[in-house]
Amino acid sequence: MIAPWYQLGYVIPHLYTDLDAYQFYRVAPEGMMLVTTGLNLKDYTLAAVESELPVLWQRFDLLASKKVDRISLSGVPVASALGRKKMREILAEGETRTGLNCDTDLEAHIATLQHLGATKIALATRWPEPVVTALTRYLAEAGIEVVASRARPRSLDQNKHSSAADDHLLALDLGREVLRAAPDAQALLMPGGLWFAIHAVPMLEAEFGKPVLLNILSTAWAALHAAGKRMLHRPDARWGKVLASLK
Repeated sequence: MIAPWYQLGYVIPHLYTDLDAYQFYRVAPEGMMLVTTGLNLKDYTLAAVESELPVLWQRFDLLASKKVDRISLSGVPVASALGRKKMREILAEGETRTGLNCDTDLEAHIATLQHLGATKIALATRWPEPVVTALTRYLAEAGIEVVASRARPRSLDQNKHSSAADDHLLALDLGREVLRAAPDAQALLMPGGLWFAIHAVPMLEAEFGKPVLLNILSTAWAALHAAGKRMLHRPDARWGKVLASLK
């Protein structure tokens, strides 16, 4: 493999890229490349999200000029704040503008859950209650019920400066707590691009036997699923049930 066979354009809500790319290159198959650009989200509020929308179109245009195969907007709080109707309108406009398939982490989560046949899920986050409420409402519009939720609320700035090692342990703690509280949950969603939880996924799946979804897993799954027969290499199934479900 001497050159990428697939390029995923990814708009990060922040001015830098770190754990997004670090985790992506562990789970993505050989030859799949992440092309990132960023916004400068200051908070989880709707006002903060809307202030970044004019810049979003510049980022879509930039990624289209890089000849990526697909564009995805990272940031579940971004989509949650906008609501599903507005978010899907933005994605549709992006597709018209660029001629490319446009996605977002949250729509990728929904597509993955639908593929897995999961309509009742457990939710673990590091977000304050208004974000969790907006996310729960967004999922409900797609026919997905959050049957149990656990959170360790933090501000955006706190999440930007958290320890990767500590966040791995937090993923295990919150994941175990919410899955024990919701034995009827068909999957566990742990959203958050800034959350270093990739190594917790196979551990939680081995313990509870249910798929665990992270942003980078669902977004990579959606891109590879759309690639279909163009998929030259498959991801390593040891990273969990989401990527192992690719046919």
